[in-house]
Amino acid sequence: MLRVNQCKVNIHYTEEDVRRKVAGMLRVKPDEIRKMEIRKESLDARKKPELYYSLVVDVHLDNEKKILARCRQKDITVAETKNYRFPVTAEKRPEKSPVIVGAGPAGLVCAYYLAKHGFAPIVLERGKCVEERMEDVERFWETGILDPGSNVQFGEGGAGTFSDGKLNTLVKDKFGRCREVLQLFAAMGAPDDIVYKQKPHVGTDLLVDMVRNLRNAIIEAGGRVQFQSQVTDFETKDGNISAVIINGKERIETDHVVLAIGHSARDTFEMLLKNRMEMQPKAFAVGYRVQHKQAEIDLAQYGSQSPETLERLGAASYKLTAQTSTGRGVYSFCMCPGGYVVNASSEPEKLAVNGMSYRSRDSRVANSAIIISVTPEDFRDKSPLGGVEFQRELEHRAYTLAQGKIPVQTLEDYKAGKATEDVQGLTLCMKGRFAGANLRGLLPAQMEDAFLEAMEAFGKSICRFDASGTVLAGIESRTSSPVKIVRDETGEASVKGIYPCGEGAGYAGGITSAAMDGLLIAEKVAVSMTK
Repeated sequence: MLRVNQCKVNIHYTEEDVRRKVAGMLRVKPDEIRKMEIRKESLDARKKPELYYSLVVDVHLDNEKKILARCRQKDITVAETKNYRFPVTAEKRPEKSPVIVGAGPAGLVCAYYLAKHGFAPIVLERGKCVEERMEDVERFWETGILDPGSNVQFGEGGAGTFSDGKLNTLVKDKFGRCREVLQLFAAMGAPDDIVYKQKPHVGTDLLVDMVRNLRNAIIEAGGRVQFQSQVTDFETKDGNISAVIINGKERIETDHVVLAIGHSARDTFEMLLKNRMEMQPKAFAVGYRVQHKQAEIDLAQYGSQSPETLERLGAASYKLTAQTSTGRGVYSFCMCPGGYVVNASSEPEKLAVNGMSYRSRDSRVANSAIIISVTPEDFRDKSPLGGVEFQRELEHRAYTLAQGKIPVQTLEDYKAGKATEDVQGLTLCMKGRFAGANLRGLLPAQMEDAFLEAMEAFGKSICRFDASGTVLAGIESRTSSPVKIVRDETGEASVKGIYPCGEGAGYAGGITSAAMDGLLIAEKVAVSMTK
């Protein structure tokens, strides 16, 4: 099999277009190609408005060695594939099932592979199944009445269920885990193009079905899934895990526990600290959700294009970074083209926001978190949970700004330090009640200075990014876990038999990297259980 890199094709390309282009690069006839597969598709907009896709294509032909020798082009190589293989299968059903704490992407993927290979895992999710969770979240957005046990943060699918469903990751993939989990997601109902798109996304609406299908696949393979089952304590024997306690009463004996908790499981962090689990405070970032007209972002990223081309390309995204004179980095995070700013709170009298998009990305408003880096040096509380308290302080202040509604403000008013009184006619799309407010003073002064400096810099990269009517919403505080639960090379924590996993434990950042870490930990648990 040969790999053809840098295969440049028109935005509106067809399979036949790719076949002809690849044949030309290989100097063969199109009908000599027995099979081809697009491995990667990325948009090249460096010469906008002239755009094209750059493809990586794997090709099966006869006489491949001869063709490769004849071509002698750096863009044509022998394809190197990383076929994933799970290391071990259980010979019989274990007497004590491994317990997976949390049904986010890390927990679900970990449970799926353990179930598929005969280890009969038990998944314990503190929230509700995704169908009931959807109803609770919609009710919260409409009424403002929060269910602390079922919300944007807690429930089947994890926090990523109410997001854009972005699946790109910067994690190096030496073992084929990334492609493996993307293929799993596609098998569970995600669009097939996620396997090769440069910036794949699913969308909240499709994530719901994908999560439900993954749960059913775990059950069909011999696993068990329990909802509204919060792990409130655990028991040890000779430094090893021996049991978990659910909702303060139910007890399950086990020798293997995967802690696939989310980054908002603050009460679980407190329980772990009480039980002397080794943890460390971790750097993360906080800031605001920033909203613009999607048409302005499209024009900046694509140049002037026809309606047909815009429809093919989809809503444009961006990625921005700045190193400010304050010494703090500022960058865009979780950019949601054609999306919504959502109330993502999970604790009473505390308010946090996030971004969300449906598969169609058709809200006509772009939003992204513009966030400023924070480190443990910024935390007043110097314990492992100092970052949690830092988040809580910000979220409580944000809650008070608009009496529990999402506080919004124009950039012009933010600079002036005055509340935005009239929110009618502003460029915004929200899920949850909102009101005009004054966000100035919510963040420490140095961080506000860094934000304003970065916004000015971003305005030079994307026209009108720092326009006076740009809308801010706060506070974006749940960008990543504020804690790292220490694990060794076996994947185990300071209490043996406990495996910290995924984003909440401090080992991932996003759906795909969390799923990859879930697969890694599934391997380690399986190997341990078959020793």
